[in-house]
Amino acid sequence: QVQLVESGGGLVQAGGSLRLTCEPSSGTFSGYHVAWFRQGPGKEREFVALAQWHGGKPFYGESVKGRFTISRDTAKNKVYLQMNSLKPEDTAVYYCAADGGLLGGTRASDYEYWGQGTQVTVAS
Repeated sequence: QVQLVESGGGLVQAGGSLRLTCEPSSGTFSGYHVAWFRQGPGKEREFVALAQWHGGKPFYGESVKGRFTISRDTAKNKVYLQMNSLKPEDTAVYYCAADGGLLGGTRASDYEYWGQGTQVTVAS
């Protein structure tokens, strides 16, 4: 079982950058696909990015392609989400999720383990 902790959220001006970090408070990410989702006010949870456990090509949601980058540091047992060119519509609670299934997915239901989330607010 993996317990996840996100950090790095905060308030930033439009056009700015933030880096989110996800790490397990217990266990390891080894063998797990790790993804980021977000949920804005009054919106459904939205897929943001996926880093597959075997190091394959990352996947991104359409709304963040070209602006966000997901990466994993195996040695430090962390997964990062670098967010650049932030927009007010990126404002949301960002969640880290992990799953040990065969294929990483883009649906929230594909993931068994979730963090508590970190708030990102982008001011216009």
